[in-house]
Amino acid sequence: MSDTRYNAGGAAALAPREYHLAEEPHPENGTALGFWLYLMSDCLIFAALFATYGVLGRSYATGPTGAQLFDLPLVAMNTAFLLLSSITFGFAMLQKQQGKVGGTQMWLAITGLFGLCFLGLELYEFSHLLHEGAGPQRSAFLSSFFTLVGTHGLHVTFGLIWLVTLMLQINKHGLTHENNRRLMCLSMFWHFLDVVWIGVFTFVYLMGVL
Repeated sequence: MSDTRYNAGGAAALAPREYHLAEEPHPENGTALGFWLYLMSDCLIFAALFATYGVLGRSYATGPTGAQLFDLPLVAMNTAFLLLSSITFGFAMLQKQQGKVGGTQMWLAITGLFGLCFLGLELYEFSHLLHEGAGPQRSAFLSSFFTLVGTHGLHVTFGLIWLVTLMLQINKHGLTHENNRRLMCLSMFWHFLDVVWIGVFTFVYLMGVL
């Protein structure tokens, strides 16, 4: 009888623990794994866009070429803005590791400013091309150019929206475990955009001018 009571009590004692284990959220590395899978899918998207540009990048249809259209110093300045934003994001992550909310917010704000400068110059370039009659409908070269560069710019826009949202969350809740995880995901996303842009600068602009 005592054994029966012990087993019953043990089962009752174990039941809540088993329930809590079942209710626990996904594992610690689940978010990182899911985000890596997302970045891999984004890699496939940009790979397809780069391949499309590789095929159509010389199809000018008697229209202007990249050497005639691209302002390389302007694009180089834009590249510098994005590279600097990646560096300042790294400084923000260092401040995050030290638990300094103010320092993290400051470097995130500087990162956002560099990102806005990048988008501003890119929009200026697009408007200049459209004013020159070199819109995406002018040739296959320009269609693939606007699609590739515009898709990257759209990603930077979403990254800036995410950045501002995360800054508001940090300002309200501090450097909580959840916000630290979100910062890590945004950091991977931002550096990924930096790497993609280096490919765009080299493959589209430099090779287009040479």
